[in-house]
Amino acid sequence: MRTLIILFLGLMSFTSTGQNITAEEITKKSEDKLRGESSYSEMKITIVRPKWSREMVTKGWAMGNDYSISIVTAPAKEAGTVFLKRKNEVWNWLPSIERTIKMPPSMLMQSWMGTDLTNDDLVRETSMAEDFSQKIIGEEAIGGRDSYKIELTPKPESAVVWGKVLMWIDKAEYLQLKIEFYDEDEYLVNTMRGMNIKEMGGKILTSIFEVIPAEKPNQKTIIEYIDLKFNIEIDESYFTTQNMKKVK
Repeated sequence: MRTLIILFLGLMSFTSTGQNITAEEITKKSEDKLRGESSYSEMKITIVRPKWSREMVTKGWAMGNDYSISIVTAPAKEAGTVFLKRKNEVWNWLPSIERTIKMPPSMLMQSWMGTDLTNDDLVRETSMAEDFSQKIIGEEAIGGRDSYKIELTPKPESAVVWGKVLMWIDKAEYLQLKIEFYDEDEYLVNTMRGMNIKEMGGKILTSIFEVIPAEKPNQKTIIEYIDLKFNIEIDESYFTTQNMKKVK
């Protein structure tokens, strides 16, 4: 999930490890925790609404920041739906109509399959480290873990919809423990919380994320990593529109 976010606006830094570190370095380290050179993941996604809930399961492969492909494996109604990212292009394979559709940029911020995630979150089109300017604005404990509080504002050339993002990143492991997304008028839209810290794929990671809309009571989306592997053998040729129909 995806989505999960570099021109430095200040010279402010903290020295919890005895070394200066910039907001850009902190943000990039936090993004790299879930990426690596290549990766494979399985996720369970639970959509919670006031009167109902439902689950989906996905599998995904990624190579760096430019290539990713994911498939919905459950429930049966959505199974086989595939999403592909190739650099700046995003594609969707719909098995029900046997069509491959290229997503225009306007669709990236739309809800992904009825969740509180966007299409952009799923394919990680936006990079917090690359598309936003960052500065450390404080320190705060989240869930008992000392964290940097970082403010991110979009660069003028970046095609992002958020007016501002606040991130709380763990000092010890660079885990994204909390993220607040604000619109252009600086109203809070979504809050993402990372929890259930454990070792996965040889790294210490938050294995569960909750996405909570600010103005929709008793509503949220829960993303849980079932499996996660890093530095897998995979080639750029795997991430093609022709391969979308073959992914299993």
